[in-house]
Amino acid sequence: MQPATAKWYDRREAVFIEFCIEDSKDVQVKFDKTKLDFSCVGGTDNIKHHNEVELFESIDPNESKHKRTDRSVFCCLKKAEPGKSWPRLTKEKTKLNWLSVDFNNWKDWEDDSDEELSSFDRFSEMMNNMGGEDDLPDVDAVDGADDEESADSDDEKMPDLE
Repeated sequence: MQPATAKWYDRREAVFIEFCIEDSKDVQVKFDKTKLDFSCVGGTDNIKHHNEVELFESIDPNESKHKRTDRSVFCCLKKAEPGKSWPRLTKEKTKLNWLSVDFNNWKDWEDDSDEELSSFDRFSEMMNNMGGEDDLPDVDAVDGADDEESADSDDEKMPDLE
């Protein structure tokens, strides 16, 4: 068995961790007050993965959730004390080679307005709305990656002034 590669980020209400395992099977996620236990079989080689994490702070195991997709298993750990920042995921300051910070989703939430829908609520809504792979939008069509000419002002051609 080997640990699954994972990335995590912190929000006001919850901590999110994504185990990056494609084509996972036999997924088991156990939420304990101070621990997360994850295991699955994944990839084309059917490798057994297991991660056990002693958490930085306590979570609410009954309110914590996970969602399996074809590319990963996404976990939402509901904080027992919302509003308390987690500087790291683990209780110990040890560097785990399989764990990294998800900088694409990281933000300093201490300055955010409380009026926004909480990340946990958005996650719950996303989980309820998430369907199979067929429901996902075509990424190229969404971001315009197929367009040869962009409307970006930096790319506009200047007229000849002769």
